Amino acid sequence: MVTKHPARNAADTDLTRADSLAREIFAGVATKWALLLINVLADRTLRFTELQTQIGGIRHKMLSQTLRHLERDGLVDRTGHPVVPPRVDYRLTEAGQALRATVNGMCAWTSTYLDHIEDARRRFDSARAM
Repeated sequence: MVTKHPARNAADTDLTRADSLAREIFAGVATKWALLLINVLADRTLRFTELQTQIGGIRHKMLSQTLRHLERDGLVDRTGHPVVPPRVDYRLTEAGQALRATVNGMCAWTSTYLDHIEDARRRFDSARAM
């Protein structure tokens, strides 16, 4: 089944425009919590509590909001199970998996340049302290 989308104009995909759809999407996924969730979900299906345990420091409300946002954008699938107590599972969609490749690249970049960035910060802070 092919889904028809309305014709896009250049403004929709222009990240430099404040009113572009692309910028709205980019801003939603380029948050620390969204990036961490995408990385943690990887190829697994996890429950809400498992996600909260795996991501240190995330509050219940922020996890809920971030998952809802990722679900709205079609990056995460949410499956509720009618059991007591309620059980909800989350997994990445195909689009989420594709984004995960980019997130993994960012994680690798961070590992490669961590020492460089720490040194640069020390030099910067020392120069400003004088």
